[in-house]
Amino acid sequence: MRIHVDQDKCCGSGMCVLAAPEVFDQRDADGIVELLDPKPPQTMWPDIRDAAAGCPSWAIEVDES
Repeated sequence: MRIHVDQDKCCGSGMCVLAAPEVFDQRDADGIVELLDPKPPQTMWPDIRDAAAGCPSWAIEVDES
């Protein structure tokens, strides 16, 4: 799995951080998403899928190939 975040789309809701705090964080200045781990272990994949599905601005893309 590979993850890409589009910081320009991010609205700073923080849903991704709640779903997968080991993979996502938010910038202190404006709350925009930061990707901590672009290739996380398989054990985290369900949480990452939840984070992408719960993103209100569709700023998270997940490539499972």
